[in-house]
Amino acid sequence: MKWLWVVAFVAPTCTVPYNGTAGSPGDNGDNGDRGRCALQHGTLGTLVLLRCPAAAGGPAEWRWGRTVLGTYPAPGLALPNASLAHEGHYSCHHPGTGETWATVCLQLGYPPALPAVECWAISYPQAVNCSWVLAPEPLLETHFVATYRHGVGGATEMGECVRTGPQSCSFGDLQMFSLTPYVVNVTAMNPLGSASRLLPFLLENIIKPDPPEDLRVSPIPGETKKLLVEWSPPGSWPFPQYFPLKYRIRYAQEGGSVTKTIGPYEQTSYTLTGVPPRTLHHIQVAAKDFTDSGEFSAWSLPASGMPWVEP
Repeated sequence: MKWLWVVAFVAPTCTVPYNGTAGSPGDNGDNGDRGRCALQHGTLGTLVLLRCPAAAGGPAEWRWGRTVLGTYPAPGLALPNASLAHEGHYSCHHPGTGETWATVCLQLGYPPALPAVECWAISYPQAVNCSWVLAPEPLLETHFVATYRHGVGGATEMGECVRTGPQSCSFGDLQMFSLTPYVVNVTAMNPLGSASRLLPFLLENIIKPDPPEDLRVSPIPGETKKLLVEWSPPGSWPFPQYFPLKYRIRYAQEGGSVTKTIGPYEQTSYTLTGVPPRTLHHIQVAAKDFTDSGEFSAWSLPASGMPWVEP
């Protein structure tokens, strides 16, 4: 199987609360020591334990930057109900001499939740585009692996979902009208855990074009109650001559409370009739696969126009 590693940087490598004043939390005056701190991760809202192995089961003095927190017995410094305010640079010391035994750079966040994955064939039949989100945000550096498979048994096709953004990918070489589902697998991983989501789908069920483009609304000379609406298929739809689209139109009068939706129509132009004279109308268009597979696109950007006004 081919694997794709998609890296999203959602947190710094170490957060040190320091306001620039000597003795402030997070500043121990030892930049070299700070650079050698051991990175430890913890889950927000839980008890986080910072251990000091050099204490050999005995007590240790703990500091947060230059602030002395006190001497604590084994197994270490406990931070109940850890919050982002607890992040920073900690160190444990000999309780008598102050000798530094260990330093810890604490970073807090969440293990990944199950990714919420969506896949759409916006450029059918060339490619499938997938994207995903995590809620809540993990607040830690999180890696993603995204793959797909199609088929069963020895005929199974597996491949990588090629990165198109921090949390999106696409793949092509599609088999049209297959009754075997495609399955996309997105796995999120960070230092606190991992979570995977499988999304199965039939290709024709996820057809969803991008919105139509270049929408134009024009008056028709001599017609005081008509508007000409014209548009173009979305540029991401590769073969409109072989895989045509159908369109619906919605429009509303400026300042009015009623929105009308008409269609679908197969052509890329339409004449609105019965439009009140001297009124501005706002119009949008949406597209769908001609065979009614999948879903309508989102609405296009609006365009506005007013019927012809007699000089």
